[in-house]
Amino acid sequence: MIALPIIGVSAADLTLRSAELSPEQTLSRKIGAADARVSHSRLGVAVYQLPDGTSSVPVGGFEKFDGGSVPPESPQELDTSALPAGAQVVKDSVGYGKIRTKHGLLDTDLHELDTQSPLVDGMFTLDRGRLPERAGEVAATTAFLKYSGFFVGSTVTPRGATSSYKIVGAYERPNHLGKPEILAPPGTLIAPLDRALEASGGVGLRPNVTFLVKVGGEGFTWNMVKAANAKSLVVVSRAVILNPPADADVPLYQQESKEQYQLDAGSASDMAVVATVVGLAMLEICLLAGPAFAVGARRSRRQLGLVGANGGDRRHIRSIVLSGGLVIGAVSAVIGTVVGVVLTIALRPLLEDQLGVRFGGLDFRPLELAGIALLAVVTGLLSAIVPAVTASRQTVLASLTGRRGVRRANRVLPVLGLLAVAAGAMIALYGTASRMGATVVAGGSALAELGIVALTPVLVGLFGRLGRWLPLSPRLALRDAVRNRGRTAPAVAAVLAAVAGTVAVATYEHSRDLQMRHEYVADLPAGAGVLEAREHSAYREVPALRAALSKELPVAVRADFDRLVVGMPSCESFSREPGCGRVEIIKPKEQRCPLFDTPGGESAFNDEQARTLRQDWRCAENRRINQNAVVVADEKLLSVLAVTDPGSVAALKEGRAVSFDKRQVKDGRITLRVVIAQEGARTTPAFGEDPPGEDKILPVHLAPETAESWGIQLVLPPSAAKAAGLATAASGSYFTLDGTASSEQRQKIAGEIDRMGVDADMRIEAGYQGNDSLGLLALTVFAGLVTIGAAGIATGLAQADAEADLKTLAAVGAAPRVRRTLSGFQCGVVALMGVVLGSAAGILPAVGLRMVQRRELDALHQYQLGKGYVSAQEALPYVPISVPWETLAQLIVVVPLGAALLAALVTRSSGALARRTAQ
Repeated sequence: MIALPIIGVSAADLTLRSAELSPEQTLSRKIGAADARVSHSRLGVAVYQLPDGTSSVPVGGFEKFDGGSVPPESPQELDTSALPAGAQVVKDSVGYGKIRTKHGLLDTDLHELDTQSPLVDGMFTLDRGRLPERAGEVAATTAFLKYSGFFVGSTVTPRGATSSYKIVGAYERPNHLGKPEILAPPGTLIAPLDRALEASGGVGLRPNVTFLVKVGGEGFTWNMVKAANAKSLVVVSRAVILNPPADADVPLYQQESKEQYQLDAGSASDMAVVATVVGLAMLEICLLAGPAFAVGARRSRRQLGLVGANGGDRRHIRSIVLSGGLVIGAVSAVIGTVVGVVLTIALRPLLEDQLGVRFGGLDFRPLELAGIALLAVVTGLLSAIVPAVTASRQTVLASLTGRRGVRRANRVLPVLGLLAVAAGAMIALYGTASRMGATVVAGGSALAELGIVALTPVLVGLFGRLGRWLPLSPRLALRDAVRNRGRTAPAVAAVLAAVAGTVAVATYEHSRDLQMRHEYVADLPAGAGVLEAREHSAYREVPALRAALSKELPVAVRADFDRLVVGMPSCESFSREPGCGRVEIIKPKEQRCPLFDTPGGESAFNDEQARTLRQDWRCAENRRINQNAVVVADEKLLSVLAVTDPGSVAALKEGRAVSFDKRQVKDGRITLRVVIAQEGARTTPAFGEDPPGEDKILPVHLAPETAESWGIQLVLPPSAAKAAGLATAASGSYFTLDGTASSEQRQKIAGEIDRMGVDADMRIEAGYQGNDSLGLLALTVFAGLVTIGAAGIATGLAQADAEADLKTLAAVGAAPRVRRTLSGFQCGVVALMGVVLGSAAGILPAVGLRMVQRRELDALHQYQLGKGYVSAQEALPYVPISVPWETLAQLIVVVPLGAALLAALVTRSSGALARRTAQ
């Protein structure tokens, strides 16, 4: 009981410490043996950076940065004038592609690097085979081989490539064990694939390029870093990370506050939460282990009586029992620590795979492990205090004869418990309005729970009044529990603590689930679905996708839709490729929201102006976002989307477009602008500017405001698109089902998509799907196990006390089931009392935390409303507080019933006849 938590804590300590890498180990995995890794900031202007290179901002801040200097493409080469003369440079390129595997397509990183360079030492760990040396060879991560079904010696072909590559080795990235990746020599993988994709009309690769740099001497110093920053380069330097500059020498800290770049780690509130959790865990162990020590002391009372008969006083009795607790705590500490360490060592590969990071080595912290072991010793000692005091107060005669005597109830403890409950409730209530809300609520709830634990003997006594309405066996069990509160109260308190935590988490999670259900925004009408290709380059496979959809699913209505195309059908909407482009809806000037159409955007207005404009109909925001804002389809689409407006249906049949946004329509017409990417031009215009292009003005029908478009802004019939000279390409299908799609049918169509090697997405709207059932079940099982354990200990103690009575029952010929029945009811009574009290105690922290969240969300809403970020029509945040009655019913009914049945089953129906000692 004491060793199990120590096993878990010591194993967790060793695991977390081993997973923490030293700065040198971290640098070795990031930059190998190089002095620095240099990358382009992609801002096109001088920058300031953090010393560790994790963040950079333009000189002057983003507030003064207009983005006009951003290069259209990230530079692929390094300006060596920013480096010292004689520096060694190794180009490191990482792209993204899809590899055809035995199962379909696998998203894979495409990595090009000169693996023969000494600068890459430490970045890879070769598992088997060798690293690639020439064109046509690649090495693959072990994760890629696992997911793809390939092996060393297999041949792989990236999608769109005209040649294949042989896998000559397997390796792993120590910091990214689960990443699928293939590695090739420079210029042999990404560039040929880029040319092949562009030649076939697809979109080329744009790899992320960085550079490993070796300068020698003192390494890449902070002055070198600042010089590189002036050329819009960002540097991760070994010398700077190992010996960071003073804050006064960091220009970024002079421009912006350092605090905004620091994580709030190790704060007082975090320490308070950790201390509270550890304290409650120790309390739970003491409450569980205390009755177990009491059982041992009760069974050894004759031996303890003999000690007293031979001259021993109460100090000796207490010392004997406390020594037993100390020995058990020490043994538990040794066993728990050793087993935890051994398990961590044995399970190291599994733990590394789970964390996705190779350990730098087993990092033993003797002081931490000793502190964990000391915790076990202290816990064992604390658990034995109450049994030791109880045993020492018994007279020698009572110990030798087995008499229990009469002991007055403690009058101070209930008063302290009542004060603790009141104080804890007040603190938790204060926490709902405090800045440190969650921490204060947790502390107050813990104090209140300790108070209820102190009140447990009194509460157990109150339960005794229910005995007059119970049948004989449960009445005897209840009265026995009440008369022997010294052994009943700790067990009830242990159950109370476990159940209280479970009920608190269950209530919080259930309330949060209701909130998420309320906030859920459906993508489509219930039961409707959509199947679409994720990449524009897959337009040729869309007809096969549609055929598979109709074949594998019970489709009632299928509405095929196309997308508008500018340039090649494979062009992405915001591609910078020459000749590619997009079609945009141009709103009339007077119908645009000034917040988004004024140079400077929202920052050009004060708070009062922003609040006023937020109420303007032109500034209303759509709840749903659909990447297919403009689709080419017929009237079947309206049927799938449950749009029943006769005018909209008639308009599509007549060849007129249908708009769902009145801001886009003026005088029954809508303007579409064909935007073509220009060399060096920005893909998105600045605030208040329209992209240049050719306009297409089309007649349009405006759907009523009550019609839900599900994120689609404009439906264009194929005839209208053709008449306007707009090219189209197949994109996907919306559909409704005749019934529902079974799991087998979903798997079949997923298999067809996988077989075709198409990156496609299929979604069927099923409403909000809660994901808290498994968590609540796990919590319920945990509380049940603790309840059964604590109640079982109390039952064992009761049987030790009632052994004489049980012998008498056997001697007078009582039926064997009497012994079982009494044992079952004794266990069930303890479990029921603990569960009922714990259920009541667990509501307080959950309600407090939800009230804290409600206050914070209300304050955020008021702030956004005051700043004009949201409109007054938007509803207040919905933060419900709801009790999971089903979970409570399981705890209150099923758990005590199960505990009683289990106790009855494991109890012997008869014991050996023995002489009853006279009392």
